[in-house]
Amino acid sequence: MVQKIDPTGLDAYKPAEVAVRIEDAGVKKAALSAVPLLTLAVLAGAFIALGAAAFTAALVGTPPGFGPARLLAGVIFSTGLILVVVAGAELFTGNALIVMAWVDKRVTGAALLRNWAFAYFGNFIGALTVAGLMWASGLFSGPQGEVARAIAEAKLTIGPVEAFSRGILCNMLVCLAVWLSFAARGVADKALAIVFPITAFVLLGYEHSVANMYLIPAGWAAGAPVTLTGFLGNLVPVTLGNVVGGAGGVALTYWLAYRPRG
Repeated sequence: MVQKIDPTGLDAYKPAEVAVRIEDAGVKKAALSAVPLLTLAVLAGAFIALGAAAFTAALVGTPPGFGPARLLAGVIFSTGLILVVVAGAELFTGNALIVMAWVDKRVTGAALLRNWAFAYFGNFIGALTVAGLMWASGLFSGPQGEVARAIAEAKLTIGPVEAFSRGILCNMLVCLAVWLSFAARGVADKALAIVFPITAFVLLGYEHSVANMYLIPAGWAAGAPVTLTGFLGNLVPVTLGNVVGGAGGVALTYWLAYRPRG
């Protein structure tokens, strides 16, 4: 018998059901062996980098500040997470939600950290690979290169407290986008659920560690005066903020709301 889907979208999974689905997914993610985990992590880094490259292209001819152009660029950047969720990949920031399974003692602390380490390293490889290919393509010699330089230079001026705070806010929205995608039953629903939270974080100027794994090296490849110290000065606080925002701001909060077991 063919299942009928309600076109109104009211057939979406309820929040409590989403919590169960995310926790079950977290158990599976933590159990992945090294090769598929690293492979999917590299893909996730490449997907986010492709979204970031498209974001850069969308800002050509406009200041990389705030306003309508950044709104459009945020919609385009959403492509990265849509690819991660729909095509399947392991994204460090989204995997902060595995904390729900860890709190319920279905995943060990060692397994959680192992997943994060593989995902982070693989994401870095994927992002750098796309940055290298963009440089080799010659596209950084034109207007896209000018925007890439400006973006990287702007990110290097952000102080550690600001970077940490923006990292928290960013991954709250990223994990909420993933949460909403788990409520969806179809591909179109998942894509639409992702677009608005991701567009919001880009529009607001928040900081995403995996996106920055592409944007800052891309700016350097395009001629921005990026140093290793400056790169890490952005990436480290942003990464820590992403962990706090995703694990604490979303995963633990929803676990307290829906998953405590007495």
